[in-house]
Amino acid sequence: MTIDMEHEEIAESKPHAGDKQVLEYDPQILDKLATHYEHILEAVGEDKQREGLEKTPMRVAKSLQFLTQGYKIDPKAILKSAMFKEDHKHMVLIKDIEVYSMCEHHMLPFFGKAHIAYIPNGHIVGLSKIPRVVDAFARRLQVQERLTDQIKDCIQETLNPLGVAVVIEAKHLCMLMRGIQKQNSVASTSSFTGAFLKDSTRSEFINLISSRLS
Repeated sequence: MTIDMEHEEIAESKPHAGDKQVLEYDPQILDKLATHYEHILEAVGEDKQREGLEKTPMRVAKSLQFLTQGYKIDPKAILKSAMFKEDHKHMVLIKDIEVYSMCEHHMLPFFGKAHIAYIPNGHIVGLSKIPRVVDAFARRLQVQERLTDQIKDCIQETLNPLGVAVVIEAKHLCMLMRGIQKQNSVASTSSFTGAFLKDSTRSEFINLISSRLS
C-alpha cells in the first residue's frame, strides 16, 4: 500500500473500479480536524509546537479520515461487482477475517476476527468481496452489535442467499485501557438469517469456525 501526503489506496467502492481505489483527502476537513486536535493537545497540557507534536494534528486528521473512509464506500456495490450465477447449494465460509473498527462511544479501537458464511441461491460472490464488505462497515464509528447486523443484512439483501451467518469476536480498547480494564475480555456477537436459524445448520457453522486446520 502506497501512502503519501495527499492520497492513500483503499478498497474499491464502485463496481467498475479496479482492485484498489485512491482515497482523496478533503483539505477543508483535514484543516478543520487538525485545528481541533491542536486545541485538544493544549487542553491535555501539551505544547503543540514542540518537535514531536508539531505535525501531529495533521497526522491524526489524516488518520481519522482513513479510519472513517467506510462512509464513502457502498458495500452492496462491492458485492454486485463480482456476482456470478452458480448452482452451488452448500455453505460458503470465510473465517478469521481481520476486523479493525472504532467504538462510537469513546472513539477507541476495537479489533478481532469475523466469521461469515452464506448458502447460495443461484448466485455466488468473489471471495475477496466479503472481507471488503467487512472493511466498508468497520471503517465507520461503530458498535460491534450493529456491525454484525450490517454485514449480515448487506449480504442477504444483495445476494438473496438461502441464509447468512456472521460471528464477530473482538477486543475493545475502551474495556482494556480504561473503565473496567479487563485485558482478557473478548466480546462475541452473532447474527443469522434463513437456513442458519435451524439448529443443525447453525451448529455446522459453529463447528467449522471453531476448528483449526492442521
